[in-house]
Amino acid sequence: MPFKPNASYDFSDAVVVITGAAAGIGQQVAEQFAAAGATLALIDRSESIVDIASNLGAVHRGWIADISDPESVATTANKILSQFGHVDILVNNAGIGPLAPAEDFPLETWDKTMAVNLRGAFLVARAFAPNMLARGQGRIVNLASQAAVIGIEGHVAYCASKAGVIGMTNCMALEWGPRGVTVNAISPTVVETELGLTGWAGEKGERARAAIPTRRFAKPAEIACAIMYVASREAAMVNGANLLIDGGYTII
Repeated sequence: MPFKPNASYDFSDAVVVITGAAAGIGQQVAEQFAAAGATLALIDRSESIVDIASNLGAVHRGWIADISDPESVATTANKILSQFGHVDILVNNAGIGPLAPAEDFPLETWDKTMAVNLRGAFLVARAFAPNMLARGQGRIVNLASQAAVIGIEGHVAYCASKAGVIGMTNCMALEWGPRGVTVNAISPTVVETELGLTGWAGEKGERARAAIPTRRFAKPAEIACAIMYVASREAAMVNGANLLIDGGYTII
């Protein structure tokens, strides 16, 4: 049965920040939140984010920023809060995944991966959390990965960074949950984005699909729907969770 996203959640009173929203999962998340009535503040290092935001509707805005740079994050967060007054939901989606064998992995590439995937998610969460905590409500959703809980050949920095995202999520959930802000992680398998399909093409992709009990990769809309659930009012008691969306791969 083909999967068709159903924007049944009502986010018409919510301001949603999404990082890495110019492509892939992030863009799909933006589209579905927009369809559910949210006001979007989209962040990406690509200049296309400005047009992507405006094409979703006049109320939305896009900001060009480097999430690994504390000054860039702080400046962008201040502009967003000045524009919209508050933020209800943060989706920490931006990430990179350069590959190399562990014994040959370049140190500068390791540092860049950690700077974007882990430090970047921390910097953005830290920038918006005070506003949420002051209001006593908010949702933070961090994109981790199945690579956070299993090893994948060639993914040493990616696996380590995403495992760090889960550890960070747990601590934030523990500290901020009592103050009205829930923090959760989403951990997908390979997702059928342009990047995912390119990296897992051909025989490599066929083997990977065959190893998943559902025998396929995830669709961007499926990940977006899961994000919308943990960001919703209905998920108020979901805090510190790591939702694996991997077709059962990690149970094998």
